[in-house]
Amino acid sequence: MYSTINERIAKGFAFLHNTDLDTISSGRHDIEGDTIFALVQEYPTKPLNECKLESHKKYIDIQYVIRGEEFMGVTTKNNQKILEQDEDKDYTFYEGTTSLVRVSKGMFTIFFPDDLHQPCVQTESAAEVKKVVIKVLIQ
Repeated sequence: MYSTINERIAKGFAFLHNTDLDTISSGRHDIEGDTIFALVQEYPTKPLNECKLESHKKYIDIQYVIRGEEFMGVTTKNNQKILEQDEDKDYTFYEGTTSLVRVSKGMFTIFFPDDLHQPCVQTESAAEVKKVVIKVLIQ
């Protein structure tokens, strides 16, 4: 369903579908250079107050949980206070509250520039998560 949004998003989902995600190594995996790439991460989830609320201007995020589960805080961008911004690294961190969504193995989220998100939040207790974030250039 989401693959019909545009060709780049479709290529991101094709990567998820056609890759052995259980054995993929952590780090960056190019799909189409800086236009579409995957960042594979393995980490322990953290308490909500240790996780950053963020957004991106240049890239859409497709976040797919390979192993484990986490909460992701989500909210719409409006008048949240900006705490830190780095245009070169394409992130802005905010102060604000979110609604938590449980994202478990085999589930994904997709975040556009106005979708503030707070990943890596522990559920009932800290857990190990393996996740791939597909970065899709907007332009």
